[in-house]
Amino acid sequence: MTPDWRPSPNFGARKGGAVPELIVLHYTAMESCDAACRTLCNPENEVSAHYLIGPDGHVIQMVEESQRAWHAGAGTWQGRGDVNSRSIGIEMSNTGFAPFAAPLFNSLEVLLRQIMTRWDIAASGIIAHSDFAPGRKIDPGKRFDWQRLARQGLAVWPRALEAAAPDMARFRAAAVSFGYPVDAEPEVLLASFRLRFNPTACGALCARDVALAEALAREFGIDQAGAGA
Repeated sequence: MTPDWRPSPNFGARKGGAVPELIVLHYTAMESCDAACRTLCNPENEVSAHYLIGPDGHVIQMVEESQRAWHAGAGTWQGRGDVNSRSIGIEMSNTGFAPFAAPLFNSLEVLLRQIMTRWDIAASGIIAHSDFAPGRKIDPGKRFDWQRLARQGLAVWPRALEAAAPDMARFRAAAVSFGYPVDAEPEVLLASFRLRFNPTACGALCARDVALAEALAREFGIDQAGAGA
């Protein structure tokens, strides 16, 4: 895949010698890919991404992967901040209210494989904007098919669920071990988690939420004790 090059001025150097270890997936929340491209390339907006994928599968690159695009904003993942310096950002042209187009998803899969290979990024490093910014961001939202990516090794999904009870302390501990921000309020954390892993759930914490979070912690979690944000 060779993306079209439409340079954005909205980037800088990665800080502290950081290299990409995460890929953050976004939706544009705009009516057209062209409008999103203009926004991401406008210096007045101070926002960008490395890549933008249109509904027809067309891929546009706006920032070199070695540079720090301005796509992530405030938030932490696995106890560490400055996600911009640690990640590559991919915007997908979608309003947030419609299914993701098949050609777009096909191109995303190809692009993810290429980036993961270039930077030796693990499947656990493919995350949602909403994952590290609970309450502030909800993209790529409930309609995004994370399980499709996981089946191809392009994201993670919990494999072996065990019996659990709807215990918020257990849920929070497991979610934080997986990577979610330790300072997120419980209800906000639950809403963010469900966007990706339990999108049909509603209401109070349920046993499945806890089982999913604990499986993720067992399979992909880290020890964040003492980790700084």
